[in-house]
Amino acid sequence: MEPDDVRSYLDSFSHRDWQESDEEEGPVRFAMVGLGWWTRDEAMPAVEESTFCETTVVVSGSAEKAEEVVNEHETVEAGLTYEEFQDGEASDAYDAVYVCTPNAKHLEHVEAAAERGKAVLCEKPMEASVERSEAIVEACREGDATAMVAYRMHTEPTIRRARELVRAGAIGEPVHVHGDMSQGIVGWGADQWRLDPELAGYGTSVMDLGIYSINTTRFVLDRDPVAAQSTMHSDHEYFSEVPDEVAAFTVALEDDVYATCTASQNAHMSSHLRITGSEGTILIEPAFHGESDLELTVGNTTVEVDTPGVDQMEEEFDYFADCLLAGREPEGMPEHGLVDMRTLAAVYESAESGERVEI
Repeated sequence: MEPDDVRSYLDSFSHRDWQESDEEEGPVRFAMVGLGWWTRDEAMPAVEESTFCETTVVVSGSAEKAEEVVNEHETVEAGLTYEEFQDGEASDAYDAVYVCTPNAKHLEHVEAAAERGKAVLCEKPMEASVERSEAIVEACREGDATAMVAYRMHTEPTIRRARELVRAGAIGEPVHVHGDMSQGIVGWGADQWRLDPELAGYGTSVMDLGIYSINTTRFVLDRDPVAAQSTMHSDHEYFSEVPDEVAAFTVALEDDVYATCTASQNAHMSSHLRITGSEGTILIEPAFHGESDLELTVGNTTVEVDTPGVDQMEEEFDYFADCLLAGREPEGMPEHGLVDMRTLAAVYESAESGERVEI
């Protein structure tokens, strides 16, 4: 693709290219399951600003916290404990659930929602193990419940534009990918569940951060992983229960494309995704922390690509609601998330064995 063709192609890209519903449709009423800081500070404000969504029920392990959140939001009709949610209380007051609990607590809430035919938006990673993720897939199938893993990068305009550029052949044939996501969580609190294997799963840095590089690469390239090889270590006492304070891993994807990635929960906050092709490169930096910037290089020409700044959570909720209103299946269904879980398991197995692990 010539530089002039690239610019013309970029100009044709539209924000919310996925939207099918009219703004007057809806709202899709959500029950928020899990009232940690992400739900209260990110998800619920995003829903308040959304086009197609509304929060009507909140669910917490603490009845007092649930009642506190009810009093803070005009649209919320009921505050439930986890037990009350499991028992089906106030189920007529919501159409879909957003599950944002520690990883190992996702399954029970997804099962309760799917059993009642409710749509499910489940945070990533979808569970703490492959086996429990398989149970989520089965629960949603049995309940005929529309479900999606909450990959917020799928609706980030920068990422969507990168995918379209790859599809259009702007950088030729993809050759390899470099991805990173790091942050520092030391001092976040003694009860940090991401450091508890019974709640987090196989580890912390790859499970919580590395999944962004894995899944976003899959999304942009339309390729799935076939094998993984990795190394990791934990030296800081804060990470004594998990194997991956710092991790580096390579995921082999279909058609002999390699993604080399790093992740750490004890490093300076940073993120990037660089996709190198036979004729050019796409660099997204920052990639996973807030608003993203995209730089496209083809031959000797480099173009900084402007994309609309969005609230990623607002886009994610509206995309899922739009799918429900339009009656179509979303990208990022549980079957899609299960591939990531198998990849994560392979990364950790490889670090332990020192061998390449097929997926």
